[in-house]
Amino acid sequence: MKKIIATMIFGAAAIGMHGAVFAADPAAAQYKADKAKADADYKAAKKKCGPLKGNDKDVCEKEAKAAHESTISDAKAKRKGVEADKDAMKDKNDANYDVAKEKCDAMSGDAKDKCVANAKAKFGK
Repeated sequence: MKKIIATMIFGAAAIGMHGAVFAADPAAAQYKADKAKADADYKAAKKKCGPLKGNDKDVCEKEAKAAHESTISDAKAKRKGVEADKDAMKDKNDANYDVAKEKCDAMSGDAKDKCVANAKAKFGK
């Protein structure tokens, strides 16, 4: 009986220590801090877009979103390591492509077609 109680106490202590290791993970804490800062910066950037109108507002909002996604991707890459770098680069590329496409919306006709084609070529779409 004493062995069973001792084993249960040891098991509970091991589980408690395992949880403490996760709670003290500095990479996770840094990720949360980076994400919170990125969210705050995104809100501030979107607020600056408020007075703009039309396509200028759309471009401003896309640029704010691209910056936000880029910061979040970098934070994920720092937390997860080398494998996440590829995902971060893809996320940044996609966000920048969206901004470039949005800028093309202000144009029309051949100019817009060329702008979209250039954006596709530049960002590999």
